[in-house]
Amino acid sequence: MLKPLIWQDLPFGELLQTEIEAKLAPWWPRIFGYHLLKVGALSGQLNSLSCSITRHFSVYDATNASIQADPHHLPIQQSAIDTVLSCFLLEFESDPYQILREFDRVLISSGYIFIVGFNPISPAFIGKILPKYQTQLPWSGQFFMPSRVKDWLGLLGYQVLADERLMYHSLLGQGADNRGHQAKKSPQTPLWQKSIANWLPSTGSVYLIVARKMTTPLTPIKDKSKIKAPTWSPAPTAGRSGLTNTQGVEKALIKPKNS
Repeated sequence: MLKPLIWQDLPFGELLQTEIEAKLAPWWPRIFGYHLLKVGALSGQLNSLSCSITRHFSVYDATNASIQADPHHLPIQQSAIDTVLSCFLLEFESDPYQILREFDRVLISSGYIFIVGFNPISPAFIGKILPKYQTQLPWSGQFFMPSRVKDWLGLLGYQVLADERLMYHSLLGQGADNRGHQAKKSPQTPLWQKSIANWLPSTGSVYLIVARKMTTPLTPIKDKSKIKAPTWSPAPTAGRSGLTNTQGVEKALIKPKNS
């Protein structure tokens, strides 16, 4: 399946990137941890410098990625990532639910998932109807309903924190030429786009879903009537012991090949 590798592969790609970065910006200071994983080529090119997470990595099947791998099978240890960012990835992969399962596997408890995708109930869906555009990006991919993506996340045990829209645009009328260059974007937003945003806010051509991994108790809650009174005994030591991981971040993240 044809996939976008750079933002210029998409119509109005630079404008899309700018709008998505602006939509993500308010979220970054609210997310904490050690590892932010950007899955997909477009995800890796998004600016996340304002994110409170210290280390940012990209994963996709190309040599310029931080980790070159198939997103269906991430070579990362279980529960090693604090936040996953996926931008226009599910639309162009053969098994999107398997990719979400991989996100869930590598995420820590209470970790975050940010998913950006194309909304089929939007002006952008016009390109799916017109034969001229059906074989071009992004219309050559699958447009999943945001509600379907949220259902998948619900099955995996996630709480959806936000479901936002942006880019009230058909994305038609601008295509890359043979050299991959694009025409300059219009500096002003047409009146009809502003009207759609005001009157039909759920029909933005791009959706942003933010979800958090829910935690469950490791042991079942006991019946209070069966709980026995504790028997107290002196503590054998007043100290506290623990383990310190001094290995490099690569060893902590990358899953062993024989696992």
